[in-house]
Amino acid sequence: MDMLMLKLEKSTAKPLYEQLYVGIKNAIIHKQINVGAKLPSKKKLAEFLNISQTTIEIAYAQLSAEGYIVSKPRIGFFVEEIDELPYIEDEPMNMPIDRIEKKVYQFDFHPGKIDTDSFPFSLWRKYAKNLYDSSSKELLQIGDPQGEYALRVEISKYLFQSRGIVCKPEQIVIGSGTEQLLPMILRLFESDSKFALENPGYSAIPRIHLQNSAIPIPVDEDGLIVDELEKTNANVVYITPSHQFPTGAVLSATRRTQLLKWAAKDENRYIIEDDYDSEFRYIGKPIPALHGLDQNNKVIYISTFTKSLMPSLRVAYFVLPITLLTKYREIFSFYSATVPRFDQHILASFMRDGYFSKHLNRMRKIYRKKHDKITQIFEDNYPNVLITGDQAGMHILISVPQPKSENELKQLASKANIAIYPVSDYLLTPIEYKYPTFLFGFGGIPLDQMEEGIHQLMDCWGISKSNSISSYEQFK
Repeated sequence: MDMLMLKLEKSTAKPLYEQLYVGIKNAIIHKQINVGAKLPSKKKLAEFLNISQTTIEIAYAQLSAEGYIVSKPRIGFFVEEIDELPYIEDEPMNMPIDRIEKKVYQFDFHPGKIDTDSFPFSLWRKYAKNLYDSSSKELLQIGDPQGEYALRVEISKYLFQSRGIVCKPEQIVIGSGTEQLLPMILRLFESDSKFALENPGYSAIPRIHLQNSAIPIPVDEDGLIVDELEKTNANVVYITPSHQFPTGAVLSATRRTQLLKWAAKDENRYIIEDDYDSEFRYIGKPIPALHGLDQNNKVIYISTFTKSLMPSLRVAYFVLPITLLTKYREIFSFYSATVPRFDQHILASFMRDGYFSKHLNRMRKIYRKKHDKITQIFEDNYPNVLITGDQAGMHILISVPQPKSENELKQLASKANIAIYPVSDYLLTPIEYKYPTFLFGFGGIPLDQMEEGIHQLMDCWGISKSNSISSYEQFK
């Protein structure tokens, strides 16, 4: 039949059955073979094309499996009618797709950046090398839904020693980041629960689940204003008490007590405590975790190794009150842990042998040096730039005496190859600030480049060392 005058290249790497299958399929798609037409028998087509009947049989079988033809016993193969083309060779490759390229800046003051030069690669490689061995073949199987017990044991020890939290490994759930764990926590509450969030606060949280229903609670220099929370009908509050994100405020002792009392007044009230970077504090003693002060099983503690080790590790965890464990297991018994078991065991060994504590001690010194240098540079050269939130963490807030908007200043910085992040990016509802205010992350900037980065940023904003104003009120 003329319709099957196909050119088969026997000298190419592409199998003959595949060439035949593609040729017939394209002929059907482009209506070169009519619906209902009978295809040549395997014997006749094999003789015509000088190929084996097996080749024809494989090609016909594939066409039949994909619905292009149908076999009628003892009659032959017939072309089927297809409503929509299930597959068109090559054409999708011609569709334009915009490639999103992330700009690389000379100075990136993102609050989530860490000091990569100080990571203990040799030690981490040693533990990984020892673990990736046939003796660890059991780790190829699915592990505990709550995460590896060995790692949960080490986390519980660490929390007791560093944060004053008494918990059992059975209360800990490990997952691949706060964004993955928080929806699990939210499912533990009733569907009519009302959630309160700090404003400003961690920007990913409302996007996860609470975009339209979150109740914004303002913060001040003493952290979340609990009096404002008590005026709402919220029964769950998400809070960063040890180092409020992004303002850096520390929840005062009075408000900690007030907040715990608020939660204890109703059996359905809970506090989600995000302790995202409590390891790094530069003024005074470490702030105790709310969970450690809680006597009524009202605090769900959540934290991560993002700042203390590396963002790409994607290991976070939460500690459930014993009263919520049964409900958690009922809902999530069929879940699988989202962190690779090998990574969990590497981290567990790293912690067990004391290297995590040593690494933290080293990083505290490094980040303290960076923190002190930044504040000194601003105080010596730009005294009218207000610094707040500088007691802990890996970022500060800077408010600049400029008539331009935050967005205008952000664009000016970008043109100067500098990334800076406005506080408005973290607002649940609008707040008026007296001056443009930005998060100034210093974790990822090398110490010897810090001064140059600050001077370049101030220069692109038109703020000179001699620039001054008569007074500078509180930025908010």
